[in-house]
Amino acid sequence: MPDLPTGPLVPWAAIPLFQALRPAEREALRPLVRLHDYDEGERIFQEGDPATQFHFVLGGRVKVVKAAADGREVILEIFGTGDPVGAIAAYEERDFPATAIALEAATLLTVPRHDLFRLLEHNPLLARGLLLGLTRRMVELTRKLAERSSRVEYRTARLFLTLAGRFGRAEGSATRIPVLLSRQEIADLVGTTQETAIRILSRWGKEGIVLTAKDGFVIADRNRLEAIPPID
Repeated sequence: MPDLPTGPLVPWAAIPLFQALRPAEREALRPLVRLHDYDEGERIFQEGDPATQFHFVLGGRVKVVKAAADGREVILEIFGTGDPVGAIAAYEERDFPATAIALEAATLLTVPRHDLFRLLEHNPLLARGLLLGLTRRMVELTRKLAERSSRVEYRTARLFLTLAGRFGRAEGSATRIPVLLSRQEIADLVGTTQETAIRILSRWGKEGIVLTAKDGFVIADRNRLEAIPPID
């Protein structure tokens, strides 16, 4: 896909990391930034590619996947507006450990790694923001690993509560999550089988906890979802 024009229309405010930039620093960074449109299903980067750029989501959603032993693509994470994608690999200057694909039509902002690091040397607030963002990502990964020992229903509940916090829209007492995920993708995200994911979502639907909608899901009873215990 061709690059979109950058210039003064770069939406800095959409990326929390860049909100600390002063006008002169934004102007210095502007010629280095590129905006890219991606169609649904289009690859942003491939596992094994050198992480020479930082990628930030401006619009749409991006999934990060890894090939399973049986050849399937297993979803590791979903990112939305403002999120960095592959930031830890770019920070450490190593190859991307997984593949990023547009889950839907998406726009990403990219900045070359060496140019961003040169700017960080003169902007402590920007450097602090990047480190805080990376720390939060590491904490989230650690939490997910710790949850692997909890019961599957609890992990599934945490997934939907996390999606609600990041992408949800309030509709009265309910929360709509406009993210289309198959039962297999949900199973991959929580580390279980497709059959178990089907069973949990089917029961939740009958009990009016989480409903499946045309555009994703609706959390109809958040209190019951939050009350699901991590162990029996």
